[in-house]
Amino acid sequence: MGAQLRVYTQKIKSAQTTKKITKAMELIAASRIAKAQARVEASGPYSRAITRAVSAVATYSNVDHVLTTEPETIERAAVVIFASDRGLAGAFNSQVLREANELAELLRSQGKDVVYYLIGRKAVGYFAFRKRSSEGQWVGESENPTFATAQEISAALLERFVQDASEGGVDEIHIVYNRLVSMMSQVPEVVRLLPLEVVEGVEEPNDKTVLPLYEFEPDASSVLDALLPVYIESRIFNALLQSAAAKHAATQKAMSSASDNADKLITDYTRLRNNARQAEITQQISEIVGGADALSSAK
Repeated sequence: MGAQLRVYTQKIKSAQTTKKITKAMELIAASRIAKAQARVEASGPYSRAITRAVSAVATYSNVDHVLTTEPETIERAAVVIFASDRGLAGAFNSQVLREANELAELLRSQGKDVVYYLIGRKAVGYFAFRKRSSEGQWVGESENPTFATAQEISAALLERFVQDASEGGVDEIHIVYNRLVSMMSQVPEVVRLLPLEVVEGVEEPNDKTVLPLYEFEPDASSVLDALLPVYIESRIFNALLQSAAAKHAATQKAMSSASDNADKLITDYTRLRNNARQAEITQQISEIVGGADALSSAK
């Protein structure tokens, strides 16, 4: 009985230590979420302004540009996966990797080759364990991304996009990342980044609509050459910020659940330890009473 009591006491101490760690991680994640959400909101106006500018050029000009023109045949597609550098975030990484695998299967079913670009150590480790190749890897900044990283990723993607497919280029680019819906919900998002799908300014005008007049200098193609790389950088950076905010929210949720589970374990082990102590006391009393009866009988 004494050994059993020591085992339960050790398990209680272990659960208490685990609870201290998970509670601290929960508070750290909670403190980082507000800053991450503020960065996402701050990047919104710039991203929307760039989107409106690109939409205006693409909609109100008759130029065929490589970044806005759908190719006749798509041979190769790139999939950019936004994961995290660290775990302890519940299903954050598994759901984005699952979504990327489903997208890759869909693209292959359409007769397209798929190449991968990985962001975050968890995505890199996932591919390394399964001995799958990737074209580019970026690690170390998934929780606090910088615009320089977004520029580097965008440059690598655009370089492959403008190349001919026979030379290893890609015909379309998709990004897969987790979008922060709320503190309790992070949803994997799939967006086709290139060729650009312009959704603003393409509605059919009614009789009362006054269409704007645009004049492009030096020409619409040059304006697109300047605007679209900036647009891609802003989209990549926004996806990085969304993924970082979702990661902190997922970590807080996972650590909160872990703290609750530690409380439950402490309660269960405390009850078992009390039962074991009561059984030990009952056995000792029975032995004393039995010894006393034996002594009285001997007399």
